[in-house]
Amino acid sequence: MCLGVPGQILEIDGTTALVDFWGVRRKVALDVVDEAVTIGDHVLVHVGFAIRRIAPEDLAETLAFFEAMTQEELEGVAPDARRAREKEPAEPK
Repeated sequence: MCLGVPGQILEIDGTTALVDFWGVRRKVALDVVDEAVTIGDHVLVHVGFAIRRIAPEDLAETLAFFEAMTQEELEGVAPDARRAREKEPAEPK
C-alpha cells in the first residue's frame, strides 16, 4: 500500500515547493500535482512529489484521518495489525 502524506506549501520556486509536515519541512516536486497550487495550499505528497491539491473542504477530514492513523501506529495498533489480532483465536489460559 502506498501512502501520501498531507502537508502545507510554505514557499514555491518554479517546480519545487517547501512543504511543512507537522513541523518538518521538505522540498517537494510540483511536476505531477493535479492542479495549480499556491502558498498556503495543502497537498498530498508521495515519494517527494505533490500528487494532489487537497481541497479546503476536505482538509479537516484528511488531517484527522492521517493523525488518527499515525497515533494508532505509535500505539502499536496499526489498522492491519488490529484486524489480524481480531481474527486470531484467544489464547487459552
